[in-house]
Amino acid sequence: MLTTDKAKIDVSLIDEMKKETSIAFVDLKTQQMRIRPQVEARLASVLDHGQYINGPEIEELEKALSDFTGAQDVVLCGNGTEALEFAMMSEGIGAGDAVFIPAFTYNATASAVLMAGAQPVFVDVDASTFNMDPVDLDKKVKAVLDEGRLRAAMVIPVDLFGLPADYSAINEIAVRYDLKILADGAQSFGGRQDGKWVGNIAPMTAVSFFPAKSLGCYGDGGAIFSQSKEKAEIWRSIRWHGTDSTHKTSIRPGTNGRMDSMQAAVVLVKLSIFEDELKQRSRAAALYDACLRGAIDIPERCERSSSGWSLYSIVLDERDRIQQALGQANIPTTIYYQQPLHQMKAFEAFAPKNGLPVSEDLSRRILSLPMHPYLTDDQIHHVCETLIATL
Repeated sequence: MLTTDKAKIDVSLIDEMKKETSIAFVDLKTQQMRIRPQVEARLASVLDHGQYINGPEIEELEKALSDFTGAQDVVLCGNGTEALEFAMMSEGIGAGDAVFIPAFTYNATASAVLMAGAQPVFVDVDASTFNMDPVDLDKKVKAVLDEGRLRAAMVIPVDLFGLPADYSAINEIAVRYDLKILADGAQSFGGRQDGKWVGNIAPMTAVSFFPAKSLGCYGDGGAIFSQSKEKAEIWRSIRWHGTDSTHKTSIRPGTNGRMDSMQAAVVLVKLSIFEDELKQRSRAAALYDACLRGAIDIPERCERSSSGWSLYSIVLDERDRIQQALGQANIPTTIYYQQPLHQMKAFEAFAPKNGLPVSEDLSRRILSLPMHPYLTDDQIHHVCETLIATL
């Protein structure tokens, strides 16, 4: 794990800044104050060596992420959606294949399936964890097999809001039906299950480094984590137009999916403080729990799993009224997600006939509160007191 004394936070400076600013939903400004000298030094190093594509920062970050998670190998790419696409390409997912995904998530997961030429099959989620419901997954796989039109090929659980999906139950189903498992960990880096970090729970894990993520860059970026070095080498080929190690001869179909050296440099600095930030996210979540318990249903805790706390999301009746009231009190909130995927125009052709009741209910009631490592106790108390007053 990377460490640096220089990345220690200047508490007095940040406390002074917070006196002059309102609560941020995601506070990248305070984080930048903490690491700016280290980021500038890293970016200057890239400018000095001039390898803006495939510079030494790429291999350094891949190794650092592998060391952190315990994954056999990590391959950086341009964004989290490409990470999903590369993994499906390497598994030969395409026309005639059914890929099972939760309906309550961001649209990138479904788009990646369609871009691969396969068909998304939407699965409902668990009302308490917000993650893919293994019981409904089993039903959806059986329905596809009974119909006989598509091959049941892959399942992509999404670790929503930071909590890993139930991979033990999902793996049992995958083994039974010979499904490939590709984890969408775009929101869950820093989460754990059965003692393993996200990135080393499933055979393949796609991650995003979008700036607002728990571990983000200052642009687009992503990675695929693998439990197989051989699979990772295929992804390295795909991200560079399907070429061999010389980058001259194409040996398979591929694309331009590289991550810039400058973005890797930023993530390297952020990784050096990531475990400390994760502790602070957990602290913020625990305080939210303590303040809100008894007033509303707080996010589910799972005995085998811990969340990376990308988001702190609650379920409320009269959600829209409460969000408006919080906004009037200058408390930012966000809705993830206002519409389940099977109800979106781009994907409605694949909607199940009887709908997905949990996903549809959550879309009307979900609300995410401010969550980042630099929330103060006073700010969290203020959010909770204001929220409870609106109930």
